[in-house]
Amino acid sequence: MRPLAEFALDARRQVRGVFCDIDDTLTTEGRLTAEAYAAMERLQEAGLLVVPVTGRPAGWCDHFARMWPVDAVVGENGAFYYRYVRAEKRMRRRFVDAEAKREQYRRRLRAIAVEILAQVPGAAIAADQHYRETDLAIDFCEDVPRLEDTEVERIAGLMRARGLTAKASSIHVNGWFGTYDKLTMTRTMMRECFSTDLDVERERYVFVGDSPNDAPMFEYFPHAIGVANLSEFGSRVEHLPAYVTARACGAGFREAADCILAAR
Repeated sequence: MRPLAEFALDARRQVRGVFCDIDDTLTTEGRLTAEAYAAMERLQEAGLLVVPVTGRPAGWCDHFARMWPVDAVVGENGAFYYRYVRAEKRMRRRFVDAEAKREQYRRRLRAIAVEILAQVPGAAIAADQHYRETDLAIDFCEDVPRLEDTEVERIAGLMRARGLTAKASSIHVNGWFGTYDKLTMTRTMMRECFSTDLDVERERYVFVGDSPNDAPMFEYFPHAIGVANLSEFGSRVEHLPAYVTARACGAGFREAADCILAAR
């Protein structure tokens, strides 16, 4: 990863939009700071697309899409996107799987959760599980004492052994049925909502993130940015971004926003 200062001016001038993770990218110690929120607002007011791409649940994403200065939200690690069309006062929701299949999967996920908690002492079902449509989130540090890295990987291994795709964020291990990820739904959302082929336009968009489940986005976007706390994950991040901020979490996101806006 190169220092953010090496993000070339000409490339920054071409940026049309910013995708970003939420936990420990926009938030700092579990809270959305004023500077991170204002950075999103300044990006949008400058005419840039702003889209959080998160592992957080559908119930929260409905709020983000309605209330935050964003153009859409991709949630539950790519299970859906929500776009609130303000002029029409209408929420557009697009899921990978139909409701009947999601309900079938939820029953299976509840049983898997019981098995995992029995085998990994100290782990807990995430507090936001009740608001999820598609996946299982196991908390390893948000509302419980932090588990060792070996236990985090054990949770992921138990999920995979039961047929789930499993990814660790900075706070949860998420597991779901299917092969979709953050990038898959982001590409779909851009095509369906903004008539944009990211395979052609990827150099004009930036992704900002902080954890292993952001690896597909880091690999895909030539100008991806990691906030400084990404370094805490070491070799567990399969693909690293091109650039890294000097500051961590929400301050790092503001740093990335300032860098992009300074070129306009």
